Amino acid sequence: FPKLSGEMSAAQEGVCSAWDAEGEKAVFEKCEAMESEPQEGNIEYKFMLLQPSEDRLEHLVTQMLWRLAEGQGEAIYEIGVEDDGSCTGLSHEDLEESLSTLRTMAARVNAHVTPLRNIQGKKGNCAEVLVRKIPEDGCFRDLRVAVVGNVDSGKSTIIGVLTSGRLDNGRGLARSNVFRHRHELESGRTSSISQQIMGLDLDGKLINDGCVRDYSWGEIVERSAKVITFIDLAGHEKYIKTTVTGMTGSLPGYAMVVIGANMGVLRMTREHLGVALALKLPLLFVVTKIDMCPPNILQQTIDDLSKILRSPGVRKMPLVVRGEGDVLSAARSLSNDHRVAPIFLTSSVTGTDLNLVRMLLNLLPPKTDLQAPDSPGEFHIDDTFQVTGVGAVVAGTMLRGEITVRSNLVMGPDSLGKFVPVQIKSIMNKRLPVAKACSGQSATFAVKKFRRSQFRKGMIVADAALNPRSCLRFTAEVVVLHHHTTITNNYQPVVHCLTVTQSCRVIGIKDGPMRTGDRSSVDFEFLYRPEYIVLGSRMIFREGRTKGIGKIVSITYIDGETATLDEATLSTKADETTIPADRAAPLRRAAPPKSERLDISTVHPVASECA
Repeated sequence: FPKLSGEMSAAQEGVCSAWDAEGEKAVFEKCEAMESEPQEGNIEYKFMLLQPSEDRLEHLVTQMLWRLAEGQGEAIYEIGVEDDGSCTGLSHEDLEESLSTLRTMAARVNAHVTPLRNIQGKKGNCAEVLVRKIPEDGCFRDLRVAVVGNVDSGKSTIIGVLTSGRLDNGRGLARSNVFRHRHELESGRTSSISQQIMGLDLDGKLINDGCVRDYSWGEIVERSAKVITFIDLAGHEKYIKTTVTGMTGSLPGYAMVVIGANMGVLRMTREHLGVALALKLPLLFVVTKIDMCPPNILQQTIDDLSKILRSPGVRKMPLVVRGEGDVLSAARSLSNDHRVAPIFLTSSVTGTDLNLVRMLLNLLPPKTDLQAPDSPGEFHIDDTFQVTGVGAVVAGTMLRGEITVRSNLVMGPDSLGKFVPVQIKSIMNKRLPVAKACSGQSATFAVKKFRRSQFRKGMIVADAALNPRSCLRFTAEVVVLHHHTTITNNYQPVVHCLTVTQSCRVIGIKDGPMRTGDRSSVDFEFLYRPEYIVLGSRMIFREGRTKGIGKIVSITYIDGETATLDEATLSTKADETTIPADRAAPLRRAAPPKSERLDISTVHPVASECA
């Protein structure tokens, strides 16, 4: 991209200067400061690595393997930094020797070392280094990012620019390669769920840079050490069901909220932000169209976004990214506590700071809950196709385990809640034939002796050893984010849980009728057919403007047996439950006191605009 990292337009300079005058500079300096070395995660501090003995080297290699496993094959090493975070620094000779030792360690674990930047310490220089394991057997690292935001904010355009390496012409050139349907090209608005990929090599350089020709998906995957999958979601209000289904069923690891600089933070932006917070997704914000936005409007947009992020319902620290140092600070936070919310000021026409967005995506580790490699495979279907000469094809996401062509598989549940044996002919991932589908990856299966009409969204293809069972009833610990009156028995919302989307009926509430801000245990019953539900998964229920979030804690299978989540693993305590600022609203009338009621008055006032 034409703009170098750290280079800002005049509008950006004015906004950042205003923020510095208001005290934001202290926030940036605090983010730059090293905290104590985390015991868990993929960040390791090493003061020096000078001529270690063989035993010491073996210990360091074992430690590197553990950090790589924590970061799903990626780790960040801080050389010249003490364990307490003090940037003491090393001389030039000692730093070079320490980096040489780090390369020796990486070679033993089949990893690659990429220097990120040098920092001036108290007595010398420090170095930040990215260690990335070289992919083997086609199991590349797949970082899944859900792109959300209000309609006409530039979501599809920025995806087209990032994935193609070519800037937009301001008239819809970049987004034309992202749309799936003709009516989307004519209206310029996304109405479906589409995926686009961006490949990065071991050094973090873009594979499909558009300099020579456009690579196919297969070529990008074969040449890439890391693949970023952008899940483009609809922004219009009438497609909210599609957007929520994409955020719950596509299993994204991060959410990128796109905001038009000239439009500000609108209601649907708050709506999508609330869903991302309910799913506990790490957030990054991209403010687009700064080339056509007056500085005062850009300032107002960032101020409004900052107020929402600092509100008690969100509790994030806004960080306007102005250079590589801010990118590294944001990457460290998003990899661990998720407290920092980076804000990029970009333009898809001029390319301003798009390289910083790509740099952050290169440093973020994939967010997949990988279980034991030998755990039974579980594949959730989110789309079906009928391909001429191939037959029925199902698309979806691997939730856990691995599936190969020779796996003993079952498919279901059908309308009666039963699972039937199924055999797959081939597997494709990113439009490339593969031998197996791994946890956290999107894939498509060509199925033998089944018609497309026999599949639907919400079904699963799983290893027979998993012994999956369907259910009609389940219990969830829920929080009502907004409702005009009260929720009682026989209330019928639409429930979203992974790829399952179906209307349910409330058949029991532990603490009686619920209003905005109430938390209670609620029993639900599917209205039309049994579904496969994962115990402990997060759910969202909605009906008009009504919104609620929860966690499934108990399932009653169709055979009458009940499975319950261990109470020690529940994370729905009152002090841990947060209400997204886009849905919280003050009570319309006085309500009887309730021990489980959350304090809605602490949420920022702008939240009521969505109610």
